[in-house]
Amino acid sequence: EKQNDVGWKLFGKVPIRETSQKDPKKMQKEYEEKTGRAHRPLSPKQNVRKNLDFEPLSTTALILEDRPANLPAKPAEEAQKHRQQYEEMVVQAKKRELKEAQKRKKQLEERCKLEDSIGNAVLTWNNEILPNWETMCCSRKVRELWWQGIPPSVRGKVWSLAIGNELNITHELYDICLARAKEKWRSLSTGGAEVECEDAGFSAADREASLELIKLDISRTFPNLCIFQQGGPYHDTLHSILGAYTCYRPDVGYVQGMSFIAAVLILNLDTADAFIAFSNLLNKPCQMAFFRVDHGLMLTYFAAFEVFFEENLPKLFAHFKKNNLTPDIYLIDWIFTLYSKSLPLDLACRVWDVFCRDGEEFLFRTALGILKLFEDILTKMDFIHIAQFLTKLPEDLPSEEFFTSIAAIQMQSRNKKWAQVKRICQSELAHCRVSIG
Repeated sequence: EKQNDVGWKLFGKVPIRETSQKDPKKMQKEYEEKTGRAHRPLSPKQNVRKNLDFEPLSTTALILEDRPANLPAKPAEEAQKHRQQYEEMVVQAKKRELKEAQKRKKQLEERCKLEDSIGNAVLTWNNEILPNWETMCCSRKVRELWWQGIPPSVRGKVWSLAIGNELNITHELYDICLARAKEKWRSLSTGGAEVECEDAGFSAADREASLELIKLDISRTFPNLCIFQQGGPYHDTLHSILGAYTCYRPDVGYVQGMSFIAAVLILNLDTADAFIAFSNLLNKPCQMAFFRVDHGLMLTYFAAFEVFFEENLPKLFAHFKKNNLTPDIYLIDWIFTLYSKSLPLDLACRVWDVFCRDGEEFLFRTALGILKLFEDILTKMDFIHIAQFLTKLPEDLPSEEFFTSIAAIQMQSRNKKWAQVKRICQSELAHCRVSIG
């Protein structure tokens, strides 16, 4: 079959058929005779390069390569230009490497500094504060340490002391509630219809729905950690605490979002202590209002929040009003899970630290801190995009910027503090309901 010689001649080569029959040295000689280029012996540099049995590791190095023998040599000016470009590239690469090395060094220094700071804080908490909790917990020094973040190794102890145990729950009571929960689970799994006296008024359907909701919620609790899901090391612990609570407070039962609060406590406390802290935490006025869906009290909290919202962020407040974006759209999820679902876990724990110190007020101050941090972005968004953004906050929130934003929020309105503003809002809402009624 005849070869298409035209295509080969365009490139100064010969057809494949002929190539296979000729000696490479003869081909080179013929080419040199046609082009008028005499054969020149290779320089030592070229000879070394020719004998290399590897390719350049980077295409950058190709800029210094001589052209193939069958092409005209580089002009001196072009070779000089390429040499300069290569040297500039090397300089830039060295600068990048130096910058990255300095960055790594800085990160290492900051990590060492943080570790030293945490180590010193642990000693202070263990040796000075915890043994003298009653006298020191409200001191200025301790409050400042609290704001900086409680070291993980003592966090559980501090949370337990700060939350307290007004309900006087004991480890034995937890064991009793857990035993009842397990009995109910067995009864429901076998189709039994026994109703204990404590559950009078709560149907089997309600209890079964609560149990199913617990199972569903556990599977969605910190899924990235893979420790609370079925087969994970803390799955049974979380299931036990939530089940025991439904027996301890059947009037409240299980409400979606509780699993996140229990999970955070499990990561910092032993099981029985986590249950005690969980039950007392949910018994606080704010949490009870939300988990029992007390609409009147929830509206009071929203109204008080909006007072401080308008005071601190008037421009964003007006933008939210213009777009009919009410606090319940974003606050409910934040309050229900105490930010443990919305924020990175380490940041959420720092929020919990100060929440244990300042109480419910800090939950709403944190919300305003988030809005302040993203004020410039939020003012450019419409209703849908604001709701989506606040429902799923960025995962790479810088902790220092975040807490600086919270610190900038003033929780005083016309010389009135949070508790006073909340009482005024509550009385105004009550008066409105009476007027309407």
